[in-house]
Parts: sequence; structure tokens; C-alpha cells
Amino acid sequence: MSAPGVDPDGVVGEVVVSELELRRRIDELGTAITDDYAGRPPLLVGVLKGAFTFMSDLSRAIHLPVEIDFMAVSSYGSATRTSGVVRIVKDLDADLAGRHVLVVEDIVDSGLTLSYLQRYLWARGPASLEVCALLVKDGRQRTELDLRYVGFRIPPAFVVGYGLDVGERLRNLPAVHTYLGQQVPTVGGGR
Repeated sequence: MSAPGVDPDGVVGEVVVSELELRRRIDELGTAITDDYAGRPPLLVGVLKGAFTFMSDLSRAIHLPVEIDFMAVSSYGSATRTSGVVRIVKDLDADLAGRHVLVVEDIVDSGLTLSYLQRYLWARGPASLEVCALLVKDGRQRTELDLRYVGFRIPPAFVVGYGLDVGERLRNLPAVHTYLGQQVPTVGGGR
């Protein structure tokens, strides 16, 4: 299930997306993005902290001279469910005007955070704005989203691993797992 010492509390459940499935799908996404953005390399905007692992692997699977920037938003706080209230914790350094922007997101739950983020980024005048989401929780979206690239559709369970955390823990698992714990550990601040 997980490496020794990573899950001392026994809160990591079944594998939702395996390490091998992640590698294969990210290679497919990288190929599609390379083809779609030929001649106009995108600026990849990673949404911290959850997307950092995915963005690292995805950027290496794209065979174009991409640029990378990060922003941090919060709608979870220390909970296992989104609050629906979005805060920008770290903004971008790059100017988006006239750029082809590809937002790299770890997981889409209600879609409210991503919807807010898209409106926020469109206001900065990019030439195009698309989204690549690693995971989309089935049946949880409260808003209509246009997701150009989707890695996997998963059941609406809380998941950890491959960059996704609970209380800033368990990001380092190489696969995506369900989370069995009832409460979020008090260390850190959640997604």
C-alpha cells in the first residue's frame, strides 16, 4: 500500500490511481499538449501545493520549451471538504498578457476554486487559457467547467498521495489513495 513509515496512523486506504497508471496517462497528456501547442509553447501555471508533483512530471512529458509559474489558492483550510471561499495565497510572477496559459491543477472537486481562478486569470489578458486537471471527482461539480485535459475521473472520496495532502501530510505517496482518517491531523493547513 505505502512505504514503511509513511502511514504510521493507518489512514491510507486503497489505491485509486496507481503509480504506473499515473506515468502512462501523464505521458499521454504530454503528447496531446505538445501536439496542441506546437509553435506556441504554453506558460504552465501550477496551483500549489497539490499540483507540484503532477506539474513536474507533466512538464517533462511536454516536448516544447514551456515556461513555468506557480500560484497558491486555498479553499480547504484544514478541512477535508472545500469551503467554497477562495483565497489567493501566492500570486503569479509572470505577465499573462498575450500568452497561451495552461493551468495545471491537481484535483477538481466542486469546481468553485477553479472557476474563480479562471475568471481571475482571464482578467489578465492571456491569448488563451486552458486547464489540465489530473483528477476530477465524479458528481461533485457545482459549476460547469471546460476542462481541456483530464487525467482521471475518480469517485467522490477524499484522496491523498502524488502531491495531494491531508494536513500537509501524505503528499509523498507515489500513487493516489483514499484517505480513511476521520479527522485531519493538526499539522499544516490542508489543501
